[in-house]
Amino acid sequence: MKPGDKVICINDRIDPEKSEEIRRDFEIWITKDKEYTIREILDNNGIVTGVLLEEVHNFPKFFKLINRFQEPAFAQWRFRKLNYASQPAEAISEVEELVEAEQEEKQQVRVK
Repeated sequence: MKPGDKVICINDRIDPEKSEEIRRDFEIWITKDKEYTIREILDNNGIVTGVLLEEVHNFPKFFKLINRFQEPAFAQWRFRKLNYASQPAEAISEVEELVEAEQEEKQQVRVK
């Protein structure tokens, strides 16, 4: 996964023992089966890889575990990368342009 990739949330469950902590840290939570776009990937000092999403912005907090302020990130394992990197409409437009270019090439070959 990398910034700009489209992902789908495959796990939005919150463990009951972490519920209070999650509610304190995240104003906005993710939704299972919803598509998101990766904004940034955070290493979090090697503890757990987290992702920030274009569609979700939470206020930065101070995290003792990593000893800094940052926007709370969602664990990368909560998402699966989708097969397309751009919006479906953009992908269709690119395919249409390729088909048109191929048709133009064939017509030029016939004219010669």
